[in-house]
Amino acid sequence: QVELVESGGGLVQPGGSLRLSCTASGSISSINSMGWYRQAPGKQRELVAMITSSSSTNYADSVKGRFTISRDNAKNTVYLQMNSLKPEDTAVYYCNAVVRVLINYNNYWGQGTRVTVSS
Repeated sequence: QVELVESGGGLVQPGGSLRLSCTASGSISSINSMGWYRQAPGKQRELVAMITSSSSTNYADSVKGRFTISRDNAKNTVYLQMNSLKPEDTAVYYCNAVVRVLINYNNYWGQGTRVTVSS
């Protein structure tokens, strides 16, 4: 059993910043990629940013230059630093991790944390 717990969402004004955190716990042998997705009302879930075990990163075009993903492998934690936030960044943000448990790789999701960008 693996659990992802997110924190750091909230209400922020346009141009502001937030930092999301997600920690994985449970029967973890290793973690491959970790990432953040978001889902705005009436829209499909989309990739925001992803980071591999070797710290290679990938970002959605809409957040490049504003968001930074990082991870602390010792803590099984991934972070998303969000700067210059825009109203269109408003969404529920979900943490994702591909986790090896013994010989199997499984995909896990957090419960989501809401980010609202509004004046």
